[in-house]
Amino acid sequence: MSNVASRITVGVTGVLVLCGGWAYAAAAAPPPRSVLPVKESEAKTETEMKPYTEVIEHAEITFGMVPIRGGTFVMGSPETEKDRKKDEGPQHKVKVDPFWMGKCEVTWDEFEVWMFDMDIERRKLKNVPANARDKAADEYQLTQPTAPYADMTFGMGRENFPAICMTQLAARVYCMWLTEKTGRYYRLPTEAEWEYACRAGTTTAFFCGDDPKQLADYAWTYENSDEAYHKVGKKKPNPWGLHDMHGNVAEWTRTAYRPYPYDPADGRDDPATPGEKVVRGGSWRDVPARARSGFRLSYLPYQRVFNVGFRVICEDRPGDP
Repeated sequence: MSNVASRITVGVTGVLVLCGGWAYAAAAAPPPRSVLPVKESEAKTETEMKPYTEVIEHAEITFGMVPIRGGTFVMGSPETEKDRKKDEGPQHKVKVDPFWMGKCEVTWDEFEVWMFDMDIERRKLKNVPANARDKAADEYQLTQPTAPYADMTFGMGRENFPAICMTQLAARVYCMWLTEKTGRYYRLPTEAEWEYACRAGTTTAFFCGDDPKQLADYAWTYENSDEAYHKVGKKKPNPWGLHDMHGNVAEWTRTAYRPYPYDPADGRDDPATPGEKVVRGGSWRDVPARARSGFRLSYLPYQRVFNVGFRVICEDRPGDP
């Protein structure tokens, strides 16, 4: 069993508790992480939260994070919504705490730093000694996905294009690596966090309205994608500044697929909960109806899915991705 897999296992036994991917004795507090300074990421209160640009050290890769204020929203779709599926209801209110969310989906540029040890190789070439963050993050290089047998871009593009075809577990381990690499706690969003951020205060089928014809300015779907994904951030964002929440690539969440109403107390948001995991947002190869804010899909966490990627969220409460 890999290091990370064993950490995940012991983290749910009750003998040890899991914090950012590391297992500790329940009586002991985890040691503080070394934090990569990014001034805009510092916030003592919700009102102080600002957009910031995260840095992947030694790799010259950055990506944007957007603050999402906490609040309560109505999750699910009304029975009158066109193309609504039964599992999108009943509608119900859900409270969501504040967090930062990736402005765009994780790109190959970001994902392959972890996948192919690019930061480690650069350190070696430049004779740069590993700092505390590097040493902690390097532990997660031992649990990379198996080398692919084919080009996972399928010829659609790599630089600034969304990463696809990773398992949900690989996406989670990437978040663990990123947590140690930066000192900030990154993870996959829950299903409720994802829908809350996607809707951005709206109640329509799409954040831009109910008419799928309006999607062309905001999303890549089967209708306009030419059967390929596109560079992230090229379409208009939603009201909260998030790009590609509808279409381009569908996105893994950390939540197990369960009937509504959504209840985090039932364990659905615990990554150790078995079963299929929820995927949201639709993709370049899906019809617009599958990109609706309330549309739900699911796959087993060990499946590599051709049109599924992910985006990260960041919060100041350490835990399991």
